[in-house]
Amino acid sequence: MSTQLSSEQILDDYATYVSSGKANFFKSIGLPLIPGKREGVRIYDRAGHAFINCRSSGGVFNLGHRPQPIIEALKNALDELDIGDHLLLSEWRARLAKKLAALTPGDIRYATFTPGGGEAIDVAIKLARAYTGRPGVIHAVEAYHGHTGFALSATGDKFKARFGPMIPGFYAVPFGDIAALEDVVNATTAAVIFETIPVTGGILIPPPDYYPRVRALCDRFGAQMILDEVQAGLGRTGKLWALSEWNIVPDFMVLGKGLSAALYPISAATYRPHIDARFADEPFMHISSYGGAELGCVAAAAMLDIITAPGFLDNVNARAKQLGAGSAAIRARYPALVADVRQRGLMIGIEMVDDMLGPALTLALAQRGVLANYAGARANTLIIMPPLIIGAADTARVLNALEDSFRQLAGG
Repeated sequence: MSTQLSSEQILDDYATYVSSGKANFFKSIGLPLIPGKREGVRIYDRAGHAFINCRSSGGVFNLGHRPQPIIEALKNALDELDIGDHLLLSEWRARLAKKLAALTPGDIRYATFTPGGGEAIDVAIKLARAYTGRPGVIHAVEAYHGHTGFALSATGDKFKARFGPMIPGFYAVPFGDIAALEDVVNATTAAVIFETIPVTGGILIPPPDYYPRVRALCDRFGAQMILDEVQAGLGRTGKLWALSEWNIVPDFMVLGKGLSAALYPISAATYRPHIDARFADEPFMHISSYGGAELGCVAAAAMLDIITAPGFLDNVNARAKQLGAGSAAIRARYPALVADVRQRGLMIGIEMVDDMLGPALTLALAQRGVLANYAGARANTLIIMPPLIIGAADTARVLNALEDSFRQLAGG
């Protein structure tokens, strides 16, 4: 699909009609990248320069750009399907929900589909509040759950400070601090919500006993446990679900990004039977015109077939081992720059000693053909999240670009 517009014209139109701030930001840092061709783990700018995508848009591109099996599934579906009517029953929503139920942990069985992850978080919090009849929602200080209503209220101050006042009843605690959580959970708490592994917070890894203790605390007070796997789920950590590392079952597990297979927006709030049973007489309590679009269900179901096929997670774990070893070696070579490396599977946070180094490393990598970005709530931490299909050769190219970038930052 070609365009006759110049890059300058596109930038001007973007600044005039979409966002002047965003256009000016990218020009100011010397990276006015306008994607053209995109395929596999790469996107290309309009001049044909290739970039390995280690952003993956938080997992949207888990299968890379334009995955052919998903394209074929959607092409076939277009002969019969459209978005579907959200008020009516749907074979395709039922098919996808059944497929998810066979894969989700414990007795999580039901799914409410939404267009985006923020709205899926909204659904989970709404249902938790309605189920318990309580107002309190506890989240992490550096959380990021989305920019919609309840999701934004459960997100860190950096993202919501300009939009106050927020919905009342939301309280923040440091992630991983069970004592702080114990101080605030009580009989008015409807839900405790965490990203299983907070990405925007800098790939934070909780203590080994943290989630079992959170689960026990929720059970003690009758609060609902919500885990946000929008970025960490669907194979990203080398396991199908990040939460399986802790052998617990939350009341809600929220999915998004990778569920879309990069081609059709769809997310889901999945939950246990006791939640559905409470609202069996109120089936229209949450409606969404585009929630569970039938074409999106086809794309998501095809994606699940791919990531659960034999050998798929073997590649994720092999590339994670390769990337982890390389990152550890870089940390050892540049101790004056790197403070820590945190990793689960193909999500790595390289924490540096100065907030300015996150943006500097982001730009240095882009100049070497690798797209990554620093954490939104922790500018000193670079986030690396390549597509799950990345191969050994491209992983080596990413590590070479990291090495060259750190050498530049170190003045070498």
